[in-house]
Amino acid sequence: MAKSINPLLFAGVISAFIMCVEVLPSAAQSLPPVETQSPTADYKPAMPGQTRAPGAQTNTKLNVSVLNHDLKSPFGLRCFPDGRFIVTEKGGTMRILKADGSFDKNIGGLPEVATGGQGGLLDVNFDSSFAKNRTLFWTYSEKAQDGFQLAVAKGVLSPDYSKLENVKVIYRAKPAYNGHLQFGSRIVFDKQGNLFVSTGEHSADEIRVKAQDLDAAIGKILHITRDGKPVAGGPFAKKSGALPEVYAYGLRNPEGMAIDPATGEIWESEFGPRGGDEINIIRPGRNYGWPVITYGIEYRGVKVGDGIQQKAGMTQPVYYWNPSISPCGITFYEGNLIPEWKGNLFVGCLSGQHIIRLIIKNNKVVAEERR
Repeated sequence: MAKSINPLLFAGVISAFIMCVEVLPSAAQSLPPVETQSPTADYKPAMPGQTRAPGAQTNTKLNVSVLNHDLKSPFGLRCFPDGRFIVTEKGGTMRILKADGSFDKNIGGLPEVATGGQGGLLDVNFDSSFAKNRTLFWTYSEKAQDGFQLAVAKGVLSPDYSKLENVKVIYRAKPAYNGHLQFGSRIVFDKQGNLFVSTGEHSADEIRVKAQDLDAAIGKILHITRDGKPVAGGPFAKKSGALPEVYAYGLRNPEGMAIDPATGEIWESEFGPRGGDEINIIRPGRNYGWPVITYGIEYRGVKVGDGIQQKAGMTQPVYYWNPSISPCGITFYEGNLIPEWKGNLFVGCLSGQHIIRLIIKNNKVVAEERR
């Protein structure tokens, strides 16, 4: 569920934050863990360094500029090669901003978006061959006969950037549910241009259990082609009753996903309940445990299920937070302007209303900074 969301801390703002800084000299600091509040439950980590890593401080001073004050619940942001931004707003608008952050134009031609709660127009990403085919992919919530579901669509951006043409819904994450919570979702691409899509499990007790079901597309990382078909050779392609597009499962509300440029692995941010927000490395066939294991509790203050945090066959998070910081979009820093950030993972935090920088070595979080 949403936790006092500040919409300007959605995924795109991380990119804008990283791009819009002025570098000034400073001195280094060493810090204790940044989290000082008591956790919501007395759960113990499964391994050293899994939570409350030592604090860190950027040695370079930054002057941060806000590019745009007027966006309404932005969720997805990508950068055109010419420095402009494409932004989705949850209310159903896809916009282009100029490099200075001012509005350029709205993009027409989108299918009808079912807005409300956490539903709406969600992520957007460029086809890996966008320079040649001008194709965009995006996710959104749509009305279905049985409720609401996440849809993945593609379309060709017109030469004047004003509308989408040849629009087609390529995938629908079923089952639908009559609720407006926890759709996910992000889109990233593999080296062949196929899509990884994250899906939420709709939150309610009776539907979230399907995050564990391989015949349901919710609470999953899916691996599909540009046409929405399962990528061949998936980890469950030969398992009877399983959806062949399922790549990983047991997820609650995966609102962030990024490819580590150093390793090529998928990293995911997991929006937990009260506590239990996670960072995971997504690997094929893995079960990430929700709602069987979690480091959080229910919003009503009781344990989730049996109140366990570890179980055989279920993958532990690389890192978790308790109390919640409500992680959304994530991105790895690949620039050269601030060398000390190279390879660091940045996390947008909704209820926390800050940006987290995670310093990673050998796939482990060794330090955390909050800005």
